[in-house]
Amino acid sequence: MDLTLILAAAGIGLVVGLTGMGGGALMTPVLVLFFNVPPLAAVSSDLVASAVMKPVGSVVHLRHGTVNLQLVKWLCVGSVPAAFLGVIVLKQLGTGESVQEIIKTALGLALLITAAGLTVRAYLRLVERARRRDGTAPALPQDRPEVRVRIPTTIALGVTGGLIVGMTSVGSGSLIIIGLMMLYPGLKASQLVGTDLVQAVPLVAAAALGHVLFGDFDLGVTLPLLIGSIPGVYLGAQLSSRLTGGFIRRALAFVLLASALKMLGVGNGATAGALLLALLLGPSLWMVVRRRHGFPALAVTEKRSSQAQRAGVAR
Repeated sequence: MDLTLILAAAGIGLVVGLTGMGGGALMTPVLVLFFNVPPLAAVSSDLVASAVMKPVGSVVHLRHGTVNLQLVKWLCVGSVPAAFLGVIVLKQLGTGESVQEIIKTALGLALLITAAGLTVRAYLRLVERARRRDGTAPALPQDRPEVRVRIPTTIALGVTGGLIVGMTSVGSGSLIIIGLMMLYPGLKASQLVGTDLVQAVPLVAAAALGHVLFGDFDLGVTLPLLIGSIPGVYLGAQLSSRLTGGFIRRALAFVLLASALKMLGVGNGATAGALLLALLLGPSLWMVVRRRHGFPALAVTEKRSSQAQRAGVAR
């Protein structure tokens, strides 16, 4: 059994435990780029491993009541059959070299969308905080917010996410959670994460079943993934309360961008240039955005100010 693969899976599981996302978006590229696993086998093995990991966090959220089961139901109406269909579409395309390249391209595009989605999510959170500070945001209900489910739109979101997950293993968390944020801004953060995590369980299970039946499932790859990722997820969940989510999400977006460019066949020089540009411009642009919404340029400055205010009130 490949110890390096187990350690890589543990590291990715750690990221998933810390951020609640990034499993498929990191695991599949790592398998393809560093362990030379064929793209179809990488997608299949990652989905089967995810199908085992996802229910653990879901049980926690269900116990705490942070799941909107109506949203879960209508998302699954679209996503479960769409995920299965995505696997069948891949099977119909065959398993030749051209198909593997198609999967790599689709995966690269999905990773780019996911990286962009993380940025959009951070921006929406910043805008929400600014509106609450200014008193222009509508009051959020307490406990479990009641939302009016937009059935056709929610099913369409499920279908889109299901197809992408079935074909690339990416998006069961990161892509769909962005859609939920846009459709249902009244959801609390805890319900947003809980609902997204629970809907991902049947979605990933359907995609995994499809790949076991029609894909290129490899137990020799999947077993090390499970051995490494399950304790990694647990450890990440334990550490999540001690590290800042913003820093982790920015690092994750950077890794996703690098993986996407390599999946799309971008050369090493161009990839290095794009990543350097992201490192130089990204933080500066984000500081400008924070200032435009009335926050200090650096989050650490805001945190220190908040801590000082709380200390003053305590006195």
